[in-house]
Amino acid sequence: MKFSKDEILFLIATFLFGLGLMLIILKGITLPARITEALPQKHWQIESIDTMKYSRDLARQGLNNLSYTSEVDKQVALIAGTGANYIAIDTPYDGEFLPVLKLWVNAARENGLHVWFRGNWSGWEGWFNYPSMTEAQHIAKTKQFILDNKDLFRNGDIFTACPECENGLKLNPGDPQQVISFRQFLISENTAEKEAFATIGENVSVSYISMNADVARAVMDQQTTKQLGGIVVIDHYVQTPQELAEGVAEIAQESGGKVMLGEFGVPIPDLQGTMTNEQQKDWIENALQLLSVNKDLIGVNYWVDEGGSTGLWNTDNTPKPAVSVIKDFYQ
Repeated sequence: MKFSKDEILFLIATFLFGLGLMLIILKGITLPARITEALPQKHWQIESIDTMKYSRDLARQGLNNLSYTSEVDKQVALIAGTGANYIAIDTPYDGEFLPVLKLWVNAARENGLHVWFRGNWSGWEGWFNYPSMTEAQHIAKTKQFILDNKDLFRNGDIFTACPECENGLKLNPGDPQQVISFRQFLISENTAEKEAFATIGENVSVSYISMNADVARAVMDQQTTKQLGGIVVIDHYVQTPQELAEGVAEIAQESGGKVMLGEFGVPIPDLQGTMTNEQQKDWIENALQLLSVNKDLIGVNYWVDEGGSTGLWNTDNTPKPAVSVIKDFYQ
């Protein structure tokens, strides 16, 4: 069959049009992947918000309490909405409070959050009128708790058995003998926790051991930091954002490890006095901006979501302006 010159030109034009259309479609299909690859990484590996005022302080009131259950669901959803990838849950590990701990953990799972377990045994600091306990009892009970509660944990979670553990011992960071003994306790418990998680087959980090910054400076020398996973976790409240950033940098250099901010937040009345909501927002924004350039800082946990002077939400769950800042950095 022969084609006229006009027919040939028409066929060529049709072919080129179809080819161009196909290229456009293919480009459109691959574009989202390229956009995804270009998205910036998170500022920190761990971006968390703490729930202590409800998950610990009101744990006993939360037992068999439907209004408490509803509040947990609301708070966890709000935290997830900031872009956080972790939630810090501070419910004690005693059997009495296990239903409350499970309530928080289940809500975290439903909202796609990893859990940083930051509870303790009530007897360590005398919470809820529990009797005191020894270091050996603490280690044994912690190991058994992990073995007995495999269903609580997921790969990627963090488990801290004794946040600010120095408080229960009334540790004097200026006493060399106390510091040596404290280091050994932390190492022994850390070893027991690793063994327990290996037994249940869950990849849960036990290297995030919160302590006050002054204690960290005394306890976490380079050898101890290495033995405890190369991470130093500081609960650090200071007057200015500059002091916060400088403290993180100093501890990273002194310890030779990476740093996690286990707790920070404003306002603390004894440090900053009272703040308006806008002043709180500005302080947090300045702090996170300064912290974001420090490559030795691997995570932050804002303290607290609701219920304290540093809260991000009011007690009716309405957001303060600072929530927008957390979202900007976490998302």
